[in-house]
Amino acid sequence: MVKNSSKKKLTKSQKSKQYLPSNKRKQGNVAKYTTRNKALTRLQIKLPEFRRLCILKGIHPREPKKKFEGQNKTYYHVKDINFLAHEPLLEKDRELKAYEKKIKKAKAKKNRELAERFTRLRPTFTLDHLVKERYPSFIDAVRDMDDPLTMLHLFATLPADNVQKIPVERVQTARRLSLEWQAYVIRTHSLRKTFVSVKGIYYQADIMGQKITWLTPHVLSQVLPSDVDFRVMLTFVEFYETLVGFVNFKLYHSLGISYPPLIDQKLEKATAGVEELMEVVNSDGTSDEQEDEETLRCRHLFKDFKFFLAREVPRDSLLFTIRAFGGTVSWDGDGAPYEENDETITHQIVDRPTQGHKFLSRDYVQPQWVYDSCNARILLPTEQYVVGRVPPPHLSPFVDNEVEGYIPEYGETIKRLQASSASHVLPLPGAEDEMVDTSEAAAALRRTEAAEITAKEQEAVAMERTYTEELVKEMAGVPYSATLQELDDKNSMEDDTGERKQQVVPPTAGEDEMATLAQMMMPKKTKKLYEAMQMGIGKKKASVELLKERKKKADEKKKGTRS
Repeated sequence: MVKNSSKKKLTKSQKSKQYLPSNKRKQGNVAKYTTRNKALTRLQIKLPEFRRLCILKGIHPREPKKKFEGQNKTYYHVKDINFLAHEPLLEKDRELKAYEKKIKKAKAKKNRELAERFTRLRPTFTLDHLVKERYPSFIDAVRDMDDPLTMLHLFATLPADNVQKIPVERVQTARRLSLEWQAYVIRTHSLRKTFVSVKGIYYQADIMGQKITWLTPHVLSQVLPSDVDFRVMLTFVEFYETLVGFVNFKLYHSLGISYPPLIDQKLEKATAGVEELMEVVNSDGTSDEQEDEETLRCRHLFKDFKFFLAREVPRDSLLFTIRAFGGTVSWDGDGAPYEENDETITHQIVDRPTQGHKFLSRDYVQPQWVYDSCNARILLPTEQYVVGRVPPPHLSPFVDNEVEGYIPEYGETIKRLQASSASHVLPLPGAEDEMVDTSEAAAALRRTEAAEITAKEQEAVAMERTYTEELVKEMAGVPYSATLQELDDKNSMEDDTGERKQQVVPPTAGEDEMATLAQMMMPKKTKKLYEAMQMGIGKKKASVELLKERKKKADEKKKGTRS
């Protein structure tokens, strides 16, 4: 008797579930997520090794909607843990542990030759495959350079420490990579913004159309805090060194320069690194790239000027900034291109109120003049930056004053100087205020700015009113075609009567009632979004009013001191 074998073929997942009881089948969040302890058990590694592996692979904890094993647990994707299970670094770590045990055992037996042989045969590994894995294209790596550059510039200034296990090689490599990056920025004149803050000095460069911002600490004696886990930071630095090395290699080869550049170590120590690197970079390679207008402006800002840096100013930062904007710079010390008594020096950067000997052929300015001129793309008057005088406020180039709704007084002065420079009508040094009061061009510029601000306010009020009216009509059931017809009739009437001057009319009680009604009829999600927008607008207005009030008090205080 032949049995009828007409059974359905089951898939692999269905077969796995078929032999499991219903109470043990994993579905939903339990199947998608796993806890950190279970991941450690699956990978058979300890917590520090797991953290290091997650940092190198770029895997982060996840937040499931329902934490099925408690709120105090850390959860990861099961796919991420499976991804880590096939990582070659796991096997390398196991081999390294085995060799460490062999070396320790040989030293315990006082077998020095065997210990040295195991030390020579210790396996090594690289992180090149991780860079290729995490950044499929070169532009992806360039776009993610903010954190690597900040971390490398930080470790370049840290001291080597045995307690925190910061090796000397790590500090030297971080300094070398950061100097190579600065040399490329100087060669291509890619620096766009710089700002000196309490945390450090912010820079922004334009590399291959990507805005890259990084922070460098002030050159001070660094104290290593005890509450910072430097093991985690060193893991990040280990990966960032490989990433920045790849990016520098590609950027240098795009200029036809061999990488890494060969420099003289003695001269590198004397010249703070950048000067010697620039000699190598400028003497080699070809630059066939067509420079845009912004790069040309940055390249020729300090082109015909020679600077000399005093001992008390931040030499590394000013050397990098001045060279990036086309200037020639020297300093007081070994390896300087020219001495302080050179008659061709046009500007001397000092930060002491008294000077022993002054040359009449040069300007003595504070370091802030260099940064403000670079951000404004013009040579600002030096009278406000002379030694012993309180300089004007150092405005951040990363803040858009028009978007914020408040333009500082010195920002308006810089805008007028930029407009004068663009029209090739340069003001006399120190007489920009008198020129603004007497020049007809400056008065017309002020009127134009005021008209633009008024037009923007009128447009915002009109758009808000139109939105409210359309929302009320939509709730009332008015068809969209009738609204379009009404809009066409209104435009034709305005064309017949001619252009009229619009006035900012405050909303009436009826309009307020309509707006309130429209807000009540909004869906919950839209209503929350609208309330968040209104809250943001209110905070911005409050901050602008606070700044105006502070400015008013400062002006009154100045008038009181003068009188």
